[in-house]
Amino acid sequence: KEWRGALLTTQKYLQAKLTQFLREDRIQLWKPPYTDENKEVGLALKDLAKKYSDKLDCCENEVEKIIEEIRCKAIERGTGNENYKTTGIATIEIFLPPRLRKDRKNLLETRLHISGRELRSKIAETFGFQENYIKIVINKKQLQLGKTLEEQGVTHNVKAMVLELKQSEEDVRKNFQVEEEEQNEAELKEKRIQRTKRGLEILAERAEMVVDPETTPYLDIANQTGRSIRIPPSERKALMLAMGYHEKGRAFLKRKEYGIALPCLLDADKYFWELLDTVDNYAVLQLDIVWCYFRLEQLECLDDAEKKLNLAQKCFKNCYGENHQRLVHIKGNCGKEKVLFLRLYLLQGIRNYHSGNGEEAREYLNKARQLFKELYIDPSKVHNLLQLGFTAQEARLGLRACDGNVDHAAAHITNRREELAQIRKEEKEKKRRRLENINSLKGMGYSTHAAKQALHQASGNLDEALKILLSNPQMWWLNDSDPDTNNHRESPSQENIDQFSGFSPCAAALRVFRGNVQLAAQTLAHNGGSLPPDVHLSLEGCSSTPSTSPSDSAGASSASTDEDMETEAVNEILEDIPEHEEDYLDSTLEDEEIIIAEYLSYVENIKSATK
Repeated sequence: KEWRGALLTTQKYLQAKLTQFLREDRIQLWKPPYTDENKEVGLALKDLAKKYSDKLDCCENEVEKIIEEIRCKAIERGTGNENYKTTGIATIEIFLPPRLRKDRKNLLETRLHISGRELRSKIAETFGFQENYIKIVINKKQLQLGKTLEEQGVTHNVKAMVLELKQSEEDVRKNFQVEEEEQNEAELKEKRIQRTKRGLEILAERAEMVVDPETTPYLDIANQTGRSIRIPPSERKALMLAMGYHEKGRAFLKRKEYGIALPCLLDADKYFWELLDTVDNYAVLQLDIVWCYFRLEQLECLDDAEKKLNLAQKCFKNCYGENHQRLVHIKGNCGKEKVLFLRLYLLQGIRNYHSGNGEEAREYLNKARQLFKELYIDPSKVHNLLQLGFTAQEARLGLRACDGNVDHAAAHITNRREELAQIRKEEKEKKRRRLENINSLKGMGYSTHAAKQALHQASGNLDEALKILLSNPQMWWLNDSDPDTNNHRESPSQENIDQFSGFSPCAAALRVFRGNVQLAAQTLAHNGGSLPPDVHLSLEGCSSTPSTSPSDSAGASSASTDEDMETEAVNEILEDIPEHEEDYLDSTLEDEEIIIAEYLSYVENIKSATK
């Protein structure tokens, strides 16, 4: 079985190499003298096979066979192009799960005005799936069922990958009970994906809310030292969702659930692209996406694998410095991050091999093997650190940071634990002070939204935030749904107006602040007895907050149920958010070791295996 697998991989390499030669020599196999008027093979193809077999030092018959396969596919593609021009019927190449894959391409003809749901149904019917238990990925995006193919940018000759949510053995099981269990399993997987989406949305929304850090779970974004980063609100939610989807996808990768991991990773990519290469998370995400396609045995379906890997390399350079000098300056070492470069070189080697670039593949794979030797950890050293009370993850990361020295690693881990404990204590205190400052401003009658914006502009200084609010009374109109602040918004009474009899603009001020005497007095005093000229009095629509209707209390039970479901979704996300901030750098490298050896054997044995 291993020999057949190696031979098949070698044949794929030869096909890629021959395709490369044909492209370089500008040879069009679908035209004479390689194809006659009846679309049959021409005699010139044999001469071409002789030329290329000599160039590759390979078996001439094998080369001729592969060139003929390439010619037939080119004719088939040309026929599809002509058909599309005359009838508008597009051809989509379907990439099936490995267990259903055959030697030849799987093509599906369809019109592009149909919906994503109709295409999914067509694929399910044609290839024997239950349509509710598959997902379709086209152009690195999940197919949206409610939109047409045209609206989603689907074109003629596009590639579509089928992700199966059920176990691969289910098609051979006939027992009704077993099939029912598998259907339930597929439904559970789909629900997990939907809960992931909802849980991340809730946590991202909480990042913009005012929550008590002692009682309410929330996510925060920190730099490489563990300290919170100030990010504009417009970017914060997108980054939160991007990182959340990425972490969830990584959790599925660890469990080798690649079919569920990929949609999460692609969703992360969708939110991340606006931030591009300003953070190394984006580079890691690109590696994870390519790795996921590779583990699904669908790397050929990812047309821009090279682009993603180059983008990751560029991003690492921007974040870490030319020779990792910025990383060493921040962290004191770069041993742990070498794991990312090993994965990068390995994937570059694999991609080059499948593109027919044998020498480039050998170069990258050897670089990956060299890094593996540097990063290999003696199990006895991990055991020694476990005996000291450290976790296996801390042991691996510490040993790689300290070049395998156990004593240095123990000191490094201990120091890092103490640093993180202090940083977390400081960050928690910072959040507590922010919550107190927001509550102070709310107590004066300002909305939560206005208080947060003023404190953001004042870098957290309460006195400066109050000055900003007093100088910009229009900020008071930054309303939210907070009932505590809405309760203060009432029409001014005559008694309140009488209190300001010495001020001519008192009635206007009270109307602006809807009867809030304290805010009206402070603003008039701060602005020399008058309102700023840019405050436009909009007295219409300044009605008080509606009272609670009977239906509000009637919906309490439903709200409680929704709250339980949201709590479940949030908890499921939090379970997969790693405790260690460098979890993405931790790897046993067991899979990488096997794959490096496997592909190096392919590269070394290309000629002998073909002969």
